Amino acid sequence: MEELLDKFKLLRYEETFCKQLGHKPFSRHYFAIKINPGEQFHAFTSIAAWLLQMAGKHIEQPEENDDPNATISLILDQLRQLGHKASFPPHQLKTGFGDGCIWTLDRLADEALKAKKFSWRQPIYPEEEAEEDNVMEDDSELNANKMDEDLVQDDDDVEEEENVLRVDDLQRKIGKQDNETSSKPEVILESNTDSAEWKLEVERVLPQLKITIRADNKDWRNHLELMHNHTNKINESVTKMMPPLSKLQEEIMRSLEKIGSRETYINNQLDHHLQGFRVHQDELAEIKERYRLASGGVTELTRKLAEISDEMDHVKQDMDERGSNMTNSAPLVEIRQAIGKLKQECLQMDIRTGVLQHMLLRARLKEKNLSSGAFGDPHFHGL
Repeated sequence: MEELLDKFKLLRYEETFCKQLGHKPFSRHYFAIKINPGEQFHAFTSIAAWLLQMAGKHIEQPEENDDPNATISLILDQLRQLGHKASFPPHQLKTGFGDGCIWTLDRLADEALKAKKFSWRQPIYPEEEAEEDNVMEDDSELNANKMDEDLVQDDDDVEEEENVLRVDDLQRKIGKQDNETSSKPEVILESNTDSAEWKLEVERVLPQLKITIRADNKDWRNHLELMHNHTNKINESVTKMMPPLSKLQEEIMRSLEKIGSRETYINNQLDHHLQGFRVHQDELAEIKERYRLASGGVTELTRKLAEISDEMDHVKQDMDERGSNMTNSAPLVEIRQAIGKLKQECLQMDIRTGVLQHMLLRARLKEKNLSSGAFGDPHFHGL
């Protein structure tokens, strides 16, 4: 998974994929363990489509509402076209995590890097100067200063440390003896010590010549010995487990052969039933299509019936209004009252007309009288 993330970073997925689609950068174990299957599956299909686009394939980004089976089959088809064949069932990709998802993304990332003409180069290691290590001739290769520090820090054996011979003191004594022996003696040295007293002194001093050495967990010898022990244990376990595993493998192979033979037998027995089922499915699809067409005609007729019913309601309403108007006597009464009013107005007009005629007649007579009186007057002169 870490190598896969390194390939994503080489393709700059944080700058392109994450910013364009709003995804967060993936962690080291995002596609390896179960976190949120729905979110992981959508992230897997999105990054797979993006890698296919980087590899030169024309594929659209999948949506969350798309059919997962169709999306997985599309990704596997594109992967087969690139020359990679999956050795696991497609339903493993539905979880969005696991070995199948990591294998698929790793192959797609390799194809995307090939499309980008990326090539791996040999690593260049920096040159380091060889350090001179002061190795002691003793097989334990003890460091005197480190052993001295370990002896000083041992709080549990305080009383023992009082009787322990210090390595620094031992080195100083050895150094003094070397300095003394470096100068050649002028005479031959002879020992005056009694051998019995020397043995007694050795027995007395021997318990004090005790050096405690702590095991260092970082020592490569301990690691090597531990590796050998683990290797021996693994070999013993493999030797013990190989017979039962071989037996289990044989049983599994026999079971698979039985399952395959029974599956073939069941398929042969159910072949005609499957054919009949397919025929019935075709008939059902045809009946559904007819029902859909008939339902569309019924819907259209129902709509027309509703329109005709509305028109009939309007016609009935108009007929009811006209019938109520025909049986109603109020208009006749109003007509009679109007005729009476007209007669009264005509009578009044006649009276006014007679009065006006009378006044006009009087005015004419008056003018006539005036005109006749003016002609008989001797002082009247005509124009």
